[in-house]
Amino acid sequence: MNYRGPQRVRIDHKPMPEILHPQDAIVRVTRSCICGSDLHLYNGNVPDTRVGETFGHEFIGVVEEIGAEVQKLQVGDQVIVPFNIACGKCVFCQQELYGNCHESNPQATAVGGIFGYSHTAGGYNGGQAEYVRVPYADVGPTKIPEGMHPDDAVMLTDVVPTGYQAAEMGGIQPGDTVVVFGAGPVGIMAARCAWLFGAGRVIVFDQEEYRLDFVRNYAQCEAYNFRSVEDPVVFVKRTTESLGADVCIDAVGAEAAGNALQTITGRKLLLQAGSATALHWAINSVKKGGIVSVVGVYGPTDNLVPIGNVVNKGLTIRANQASVKRLLPKLIEHVQNGILDPKALITHHIPLEEISDAYRIFSDKLDECIKPVLIPPSARM
Repeated sequence: MNYRGPQRVRIDHKPMPEILHPQDAIVRVTRSCICGSDLHLYNGNVPDTRVGETFGHEFIGVVEEIGAEVQKLQVGDQVIVPFNIACGKCVFCQQELYGNCHESNPQATAVGGIFGYSHTAGGYNGGQAEYVRVPYADVGPTKIPEGMHPDDAVMLTDVVPTGYQAAEMGGIQPGDTVVVFGAGPVGIMAARCAWLFGAGRVIVFDQEEYRLDFVRNYAQCEAYNFRSVEDPVVFVKRTTESLGADVCIDAVGAEAAGNALQTITGRKLLLQAGSATALHWAINSVKKGGIVSVVGVYGPTDNLVPIGNVVNKGLTIRANQASVKRLLPKLIEHVQNGILDPKALITHHIPLEEISDAYRIFSDKLDECIKPVLIPPSARM
């Protein structure tokens, strides 16, 4: 995959990735996904996204080659590759903040390295390709358990951990009302995982009816079109005896719809790091003393956020990139035990060669697409 500018991607031939460090591995991709976060890149909302980049931070594959210092992997191993690139040794990795690794993206003050996610996240090529160089191969890649469906495995690279951590960061207590803004794959997974932490009521807002139908069935929750209610904030207050939700989750990020000013300044003119509409709703819908959990992606510049409301309501805001390596053992167990069914979110399997069409389908929400998976040629043989 070759990025050529906003809303322009194409298949191209690039040199075969090589071992550049003795801790590297080369992985032949068998599944990769297009993520809602990729659409922020595709639409030109993330700074320093350069022509020629290969996107794709959600992928699994087979180890083809290993560096001289790699000890935990062997050629032929099938692996889940977390979207975080983490060294495993820095002060942040030692705290299991693998999304904030200080070595994989040393020129940044916030996020660590991420596969295929612009030069703000280290400039690494991603997995929407046939082969990928994977740094720190003894840290992130995890062997796929025998018998696990590859569609389940690829969802464990990002969607499942991010949705789970969104619920985890909410500090959900038994009986809590949880509101999720966004019914994309991560929002759907967050709604499903909210029940695992003891939620008593889960409400999801989106504007696409097919996504609302999907989340109602998959997460067994309430789901509403924010365009069909007077105001999502007023709606939440009225349905919670004027108190507000205990926990609100922003699973939308930079391209939220629903507010003209935010859309113009954040998505059209790029005067702020994306439209913060969902974050506004979350802050204003949560109860006093409540928790707002943010997993929606925003750019590394300023946003118009009602910080006064945060202070005066005594809110806790928790946010981060999911710590995939920390969560994988528990989430693999949940999949194996049938508690979570990630592959059910996948609606489209598309050949890698048709990536331009795949992005258009997902971006324009065509054909009731929830989650598209790309299949490279070698994985179809």
